[in-house]
Amino acid sequence: MEAAAGALSPVLRKLGELLAGEYNLAKRVKKGVQSLRTELEMMHAVLREVGKVPPDQLQEPVRIWAGKVRDLSCDMEDAVDDFLVRVDEGPCSKPTNMRNRVKKFLKKTTKLFGNGKALHQISSAIKEAQDLATELVGLRKKYELDMFSSTKGATIDPRVLALQKDVGELVGLDRTRDELIKTLICEDGSSKEHLKTISIVGVGGLGKTTLTKAVFEKIKAQFDCAAFVPVGQNPDIRKIFKDLLYGLDKKKFKDIHNTTRDEKILMEEISEFLVDKRYLIVIDDIWEEETWRFINCALWKNKLHSRVITTTRNVSVSEACLSSSDDMIHKMKPLSDEDSRILFHRRVFQSEEKCPKDLQAVSREILKKCGGVPLAIITISSLLVSNQRIKQKEEWMHVHSSMGRGVTEGGIVKDMKRILSLSYYDLPSHLKTCLLYLCIFPEDFEIERDWLIWRWLAEGFIQCDKEETRLFEIGESYFNELINRSLIQPAEINYEGTVVTCRIHDMVLDLICSLSSEENFISILDNDNWHAPNMQRKSRRLSLHNIKAKVQNHQFDSTSLSKVRTFAVFSLVTCDWLPSLSSFQFLRVLDLGNCGSNESSSGISLKYVGNLIHLRYLGLIYADVCELPMDIGKLQLLQTLNIRGTSIKELPSSVVQLRNLICLSVNYRVRLPKGMGSLMSLEVLQLVGLSSSPHIAEELSHLTEVRTLSVDCRNMDEDLIAILIKSLGNLQKLQILRIDRGGRLIDGMRESWVPPPNLRCFDSWDHKLGSWFLRLPKWVNSSSLPHLSSLAIDVEELQGDDVQIIGMLPALRSLRLAAKRVMGRLVVRADAFPSARCCMFRRFPTAPCLFPPGAMPRVQRLYFQVSASSIASGEVDCGMGHLPSLEHVLVYLQRENSSDEEMERAKAWLTRAAEAHPKRPTIELYEC
Repeated sequence: MEAAAGALSPVLRKLGELLAGEYNLAKRVKKGVQSLRTELEMMHAVLREVGKVPPDQLQEPVRIWAGKVRDLSCDMEDAVDDFLVRVDEGPCSKPTNMRNRVKKFLKKTTKLFGNGKALHQISSAIKEAQDLATELVGLRKKYELDMFSSTKGATIDPRVLALQKDVGELVGLDRTRDELIKTLICEDGSSKEHLKTISIVGVGGLGKTTLTKAVFEKIKAQFDCAAFVPVGQNPDIRKIFKDLLYGLDKKKFKDIHNTTRDEKILMEEISEFLVDKRYLIVIDDIWEEETWRFINCALWKNKLHSRVITTTRNVSVSEACLSSSDDMIHKMKPLSDEDSRILFHRRVFQSEEKCPKDLQAVSREILKKCGGVPLAIITISSLLVSNQRIKQKEEWMHVHSSMGRGVTEGGIVKDMKRILSLSYYDLPSHLKTCLLYLCIFPEDFEIERDWLIWRWLAEGFIQCDKEETRLFEIGESYFNELINRSLIQPAEINYEGTVVTCRIHDMVLDLICSLSSEENFISILDNDNWHAPNMQRKSRRLSLHNIKAKVQNHQFDSTSLSKVRTFAVFSLVTCDWLPSLSSFQFLRVLDLGNCGSNESSSGISLKYVGNLIHLRYLGLIYADVCELPMDIGKLQLLQTLNIRGTSIKELPSSVVQLRNLICLSVNYRVRLPKGMGSLMSLEVLQLVGLSSSPHIAEELSHLTEVRTLSVDCRNMDEDLIAILIKSLGNLQKLQILRIDRGGRLIDGMRESWVPPPNLRCFDSWDHKLGSWFLRLPKWVNSSSLPHLSSLAIDVEELQGDDVQIIGMLPALRSLRLAAKRVMGRLVVRADAFPSARCCMFRRFPTAPCLFPPGAMPRVQRLYFQVSASSIASGEVDCGMGHLPSLEHVLVYLQRENSSDEEMERAKAWLTRAAEAHPKRPTIELYEC
C-alpha cells in the first residue's frame, strides 16, 4: 500500500501550490480544490497506517480501495502538472479544462472516499480520521515529522562499511576461504596442469558471492588475467561474454559493450584471448545448466593452471559445472552459533564482546531465529540500530516476536522473505518508495549512486520544506539510510569512504519486485513477461529488460504509454523497436542509456522529445544518438541531461533555455552554445572541453551554484587561462574540481587561485603526467583546505617538508602525488596523515620507513616507488608492521643499475614483509 500513500504526497503538495498561486480559477473551482485536498489529506493519513501492514494481512476490499486511490491521485497529479506547466507558457491558459477535470475528479474521489470509510471501520486508523476538524492538523504534523526528521542528514554507518570493505575478513568465511584457496592454488605443486573448477552451491543469503569475492580478491594477482562476472536469473549471454572480456582486459576491451558482435564471435574472441594465459574466472549466480554450457564453450581449456569458480543455488547446475575428477563442489552451510554471534555483535555494537547484559538474552533468541543465515543476521541487525544508536530493549523484543518461527532449514527462501519484509515495513514511507524504485534495474545491475539520486529527484520522491537545503543532499541521506539498513549493498567504495555504486541482493530484489507488482508501481517487461500489447492496468513506470528478437514484432499501443512517467531500457537488441516519443504525455524520466549494442542503421530517434514538457531526466549515456533536436529547449522542467559517451558533437543553442537544469554531463569534445551562463541552477557540470567551447571559461563565472566541475584545458592560451582562473574564483560553492590536461593552467593556479572554503576534492592528476605544478601551491595547507578529502596532484619539484604539509590536511583520505625531483631530504612527522586511507606516491623514491610509527594509522592502500638495489643492500627498510591498517601494497621497483639477483632479492624481501604484517596485506610488484 506504500505506493498508494506515496502517490498522494506529491498531489497534496501540488494542490496546495494551485491554491496558493495566482491562477485563473473561479471561486467555485477553488473551493472544490480545497475540499478535494482536505479529503485527500484524510486518505493519506489512513493509507500511511495501512502501509505499515503487509498486503497479505489486509482484506481484499482494502487493497482495492487503496489501488483506486493511487490511480486517481496519479491522474489528479497529471492534471495539476499539465495545468501548471501550460499556464506558465503564456497568457493563454486553459482554466475551463482544469475546472472540468477538478469537478470530475472531485465527484469520483468523494464517492470513493465514502466507500473507503466504510471499508476501514475495522481499522483503528480510520478512527483518527473520523473527526477531521480536530485531527487533521495533528496528522499532517505527524506526516511532516516522519518525512523529514528521521533520515535527514543521515551518513553511512561505519559498521556497514566495516562489513563490506574487505570481504576476506567477514565472519565465518575466513577459514572456508583459506581452504578453497589451498584447493585452487595447490601450494605443494601436486596439481595437474589442466583447468580446474570449483562450484559453490547453496540457497540465497548464505554468502556464496561474498565467499567467492573473498577468494577472488586474495588470489587474482597470481594469474595473468582475472574476471568476476554475475549471471542472474534472466541472463543476457552477449552481455555476459562482453562483461567477461572487459573483466579480463579492461584496456583492450574498453569499448566492448558498444559493439554489435554476436554470441559466436564473442565466444571465439574469449577463447582466442585465453589460449596462452593462466586465468581466474568467477561466474556468479548461475540458474540454468544451459547458461553454463554456453559459457563453458567459450573457455579455452589450456594447461596453465587456470581456475574457474561458479556459484549457484541449484545442485544440478553445480554438478553440470564439473568436467574432471579434480573439480569439486563446495556446499555452503549456515554460520555456527559462535560466528553468528560475532557477526551480529560487530554489526550492532562494533565489538564482539560489548552486548549489554539486558540485551544478551533477547539477542540469543533473535540469533536462533536467524538460523545462521548471514543475510538474515545483517538485515535484522539493521532493524536494531537507528541513526547509529542502539534501540531500546522493548523494540528488540518487538522485532523478536515479529520474526515468527524464524529461518528453518527447509524453508530458508520463504522465511528470509518474511525477515526482509520486517525491514521493509520498518522503513519510513519516503524510503519505502525510494527502495521500491530500485526494482526498475535488472538483477546484478551496478547502480551509480549519483544518477539514482537524480532520478529520485525527477520522480518527486525527494521533498524539502527548507529552501536552503539542497534536495540532492537529502537524497544522499536517503541513500545512506538504505545502506545502513542493509537493504542495498555497497559495490564500489572510494577512498573518501563514499559509496559510489551499489547493488541489490537477489532476495531483496525479489521482495521489492513482488511488492511493486502488487501495487502496480513499476512494470517490468522482458522476454518471459511480455504484456505490453494489451496491458490491463495503467502503467506509470516501464522498464524493459533484455528484450530479444522473438518479441520485436510486438509494438506498444500509444494509449498504454500515455500515462507513463518513467521509461527505461536495459539491453534492448535493436533501437528500431523503441516506441515513438509522441506516445508519452506525462513522461518525467527517459533513460535510453542502457540499450546495449545497436544493430539498427538509424540509431535512437529523439523526434518529438520537445513535446515531453514534463521531462525532468534525460539519460543517454553511451546511447546511439548523434544529435539533440533544437526543440529540446522546450523542456522547461528538465533537471538532468546526460549525453556522456554519445556521438553528439554539439549541443543546440536552445539548451541555454533550460533554466531548471541542475546536472549536465557531456563529453570533452562536445561544443557548448554561447549563453551557458544563463543556466543559473546548474550544480553539476561534467566533462566540459574548453578547447571546443572557449567561451565557457568566462561564462563559468555566472554559474555560482556549481558544486561539481570537471574540465579539459588542453590548448588554452594565456588570456583564456587568466579568464578561467578568475571565473573559478567566483565559484564559492565548489566542492569537487577535476582538471584534465591542465598544462599551463596548472601553474597559473599555483599563485593566483584561492580555493573555495568547502572544497572536498581537487584532482589535477594527469595519467600522461603532463600537468605539473612547478612547486606545491601555497594554498595546499590545513587552514585553506580544512575539508579536502581527496587530492591528486603532480609537482615538478618537491621540497623536503611538502609531504608533511600535505599530511597535515585534517580531512584528507585519498592522496595521489607525483614528483619529478625531490629537493633535500623528505621529512614526515608521526602526526601526519591522520585520516588517510589511500596514498599513492609516484615518480620519486619513497618507502614505508619515510612514515614513522603513528603516521598513517588508518591507511589501507599504499603505493610507492623504490630502488631494488637499495632494498637488496639493506639501505632502505621496507618493513610495514608500523602501519596497522594496511590491506594492499603496490610497489614500483626501480631497476636502474640493479642486477637480476638484486631484483629477485628485493621482491622476496617485500613479499616477506607483507606476510609478516598482522593483516597480511596483498602485494603487487612491478618493475619500472
